[in-house]
Amino acid sequence: MQLKALAQAQKEPTIALINIVFLMLIFFMIAGTLAPPIDKDLSLVKTTDLEGREPPDTLVVHADGRLSLRGEPVPDAVSYVLGLPAEAREVVKIVPDQALPAKELVRLGNALRAAGAQRVVLISERAL
Repeated sequence: MQLKALAQAQKEPTIALINIVFLMLIFFMIAGTLAPPIDKDLSLVKTTDLEGREPPDTLVVHADGRLSLRGEPVPDAVSYVLGLPAEAREVVKIVPDQALPAKELVRLGNALRAAGAQRVVLISERAL
């Protein structure tokens, strides 16, 4: 009688594992279809050939610290802010180069704020 009890105790619970895997399969099938599919007739816009340009009213900061606006050089942050109309000084947008050191970017932001900019907004590649 003892042999039978040992044999029954050593069985693996494969049915329970199969049930768990089946429930996970059903869950992922339902969770994967929450968003409606895109129409088959729709062709998405291709952005690989687009040129990335800065917005027209932003101050561009190059990797070496040079400033430019619409392709024209700007001498410094103070003259840029003072050249803006009063209502445009509320939000000053800058597009920094990726290779610009962080210390230079912070220095420029502080200079813009000291010159009268209410808020300094950084425009990144994703925002363009």
